[in-house]
Amino acid sequence: MCSDVMAFIFDIKRYAINEGPGIRTTIFFKGCPLRCLWCHNPESWIPQPQLLYKKGKCIQCGSCVKACTRHAIQLDTDGIHYSPDLCVMCETCTSQCPTMALEVCGKEWNLDDLMVEIEKERDVMIDSGGGVTLCGGEPLMHPNVALQLLRLLGNHGFHRTVDTSLYSSREVVAAIASASELMLVDLKLMDEEMHRLFTGVSNKLILSNIRWLAEKGHDFSIRIPLIEGVNSDDDNMEKTARFLHSLPWKNRTVHLLPYHDVCADKHNRMWSLFNPNGFQLRIPSEEKLQHCMDILRSHDLHVILGG
Repeated sequence: MCSDVMAFIFDIKRYAINEGPGIRTTIFFKGCPLRCLWCHNPESWIPQPQLLYKKGKCIQCGSCVKACTRHAIQLDTDGIHYSPDLCVMCETCTSQCPTMALEVCGKEWNLDDLMVEIEKERDVMIDSGGGVTLCGGEPLMHPNVALQLLRLLGNHGFHRTVDTSLYSSREVVAAIASASELMLVDLKLMDEEMHRLFTGVSNKLILSNIRWLAEKGHDFSIRIPLIEGVNSDDDNMEKTARFLHSLPWKNRTVHLLPYHDVCADKHNRMWSLFNPNGFQLRIPSEEKLQHCMDILRSHDLHVILGG
């Protein structure tokens, strides 16, 4: 029993088909060391509960303002304004909101309860050749909990996939990889300074861990979020292709994931500013997607659009 082991989760996605083989249940851990400008889950960044606001649902009734004894919420004609430094996350405001315009993102699950939720879709997952994927955020930011959950899943016969940036120590990467059947590894940029500019961290550790996975024979696929204006240029794609081609890697599968701009609305829900420096992030055209796929395929890589 693991009733005293807690995982901090912000979403559980059932019947997922893009996070590993078959039909899966995806567990989203909250907390990430990266700050990718295009991240479609910015609510996953901080490893604490946070208040989110859907302005379109707000009827400006003032119930939340009256409920908040900390005066963390104010209301005017532009909607709700929030002072997180005053908030103690008591959730009184969300309980009083009649339209659920306010919600708390992230809660603790003990692993026993989490396994009960996962078991509900066992037949669908097993029959489809699927399983469970740990995602985020960054599951490797919570190595002890993630490792215990992976071992539980293995003991219960589930296929285990981990979606990760690999921005973690070699010790953690080795432990998680050994407890998984498949790793889905995000690869953003090859230039270190550009990687730091757009994600907030260096890519040296990530590239080193990718090579280590290949050399040790662990099964993994590469996922590249493709953003016009960031990483779809020929120089980056050629360097990416040459790096991946150089690996002693059996899988050799690369998923290209075209950028979409849902992140802007999520930042609005968080009372944060999306892309404050005004970088030109654009959805790649069909021609650009095909061109990037051709570059990767010319280096003997199996390329899939999406997934």
